[in-house]
Amino acid sequence: MEKELVLVLNFGGESSQKIARKIRDLKVYSEILPYNASIDRIKNLKPKGIVLTGIHDVNTSDKNKYIKEANQLDVPNKVINSVDEEEIKNFIFEQCGCQGNWDMASFIDDSIERIRQRVGNKKVLCALSGGVDSSVAAVLIHKAIGDQLVCIFVDHGLMRKNEGDEVERVFKEQFNLNLIRVNAEDRFLNRLKGVSDPETKRKIIGEEFIRVFEEEAKKIGKVDFLVQGTIYPDVIESGGDEAHLVKSHHNVGGLPENVEFEEIIEPLRDLFKDEVRRVGEELGIPKHMVWRQPFPGPGLAIRIIGDITREKLDILREADAIFREEIALAGLDKEIWQYFAVLTDMKSVGVTHGKRTYDYTIALRGVTSIDGMSANWARIPHEVLDKISRRITAEVPHVNRVVYDITSKPPATIEWE
Repeated sequence: MEKELVLVLNFGGESSQKIARKIRDLKVYSEILPYNASIDRIKNLKPKGIVLTGIHDVNTSDKNKYIKEANQLDVPNKVINSVDEEEIKNFIFEQCGCQGNWDMASFIDDSIERIRQRVGNKKVLCALSGGVDSSVAAVLIHKAIGDQLVCIFVDHGLMRKNEGDEVERVFKEQFNLNLIRVNAEDRFLNRLKGVSDPETKRKIIGEEFIRVFEEEAKKIGKVDFLVQGTIYPDVIESGGDEAHLVKSHHNVGGLPENVEFEEIIEPLRDLFKDEVRRVGEELGIPKHMVWRQPFPGPGLAIRIIGDITREKLDILREADAIFREEIALAGLDKEIWQYFAVLTDMKSVGVTHGKRTYDYTIALRGVTSIDGMSANWARIPHEVLDKISRRITAEVPHVNRVVYDITSKPPATIEWE
């Protein structure tokens, strides 16, 4: 069955993502393109309809030109500037004639067929972090090509407490994947020594990931494809399709130019986070993994403000583990989309056991969200925050102050770096 597509042409503003999400919720596939996307590109996508959004007071000849071009295409188009479900339903079903046949089961079937055609009998290397995105990508690729897939788990020493061992156990025992674990903590920390700038951290980690994969690939023979768990918000935030750059994701904008693979496969590139989770459930991945909160590829490197040391990593791991444990004990782990600790670069005066201290401040971050494109700060009960703060300052060395971040996205991002 041919996939129905309704394009969203973005003329400015933030409504394009919400409109595209609503169209997908109605089981019609939707993509966002900038208003100045070429007519040939639009025609090649064969959309059943086009939504023009962000058009209010159009007063530039440049934008008027593209509006006229869109009107001349032989497909229905409509200006929609806000999410009105009835208006969108009327447009996509009545005017565009869509059937609403796109769901995660059809996505999986289409993906498996495309992966098989693209890969043939060649070998594929999967960049497996153990997070939701790379886990779903790995299982999807394995379903398509089986033993042709080799998964590489790079333990960069920037993961949460006990996480590396858990990743190895789950994928080897539960999924029977061919998993190679590379212990590369020293290598990454040496490259990151003295680096404070967050964008530089991301690019260093992205490049080092690829170099490790290249080296492992040479050990196992010729590998033609590299799989990554890139998802749609990564692409948008990294400036994909001419979107405004927010930050480089290590598996998108942070890639080095010379990658020694024939091609990179990103089977989840067009999906939002909640769609990735639904794919994971459809594939039979256990719920506790599918609904695991997001964890960035650069790991704790971007949750330590300033330069990175082993001591700082140990401090953050312990504080983060206490935070996550108490949130689960309070029964809030299903309600809060993402929650984590940040080790700030700020020290302040405190008192511990009657003695003056000058130690670090831990910031706690909790947000509620659907897809990560926007988020509200989580209203964690004061008594829970109080218990977390008391435990961290009592149990974690070199921390004498805990603060809670009450900023939503926008204006902030979810991560601090």
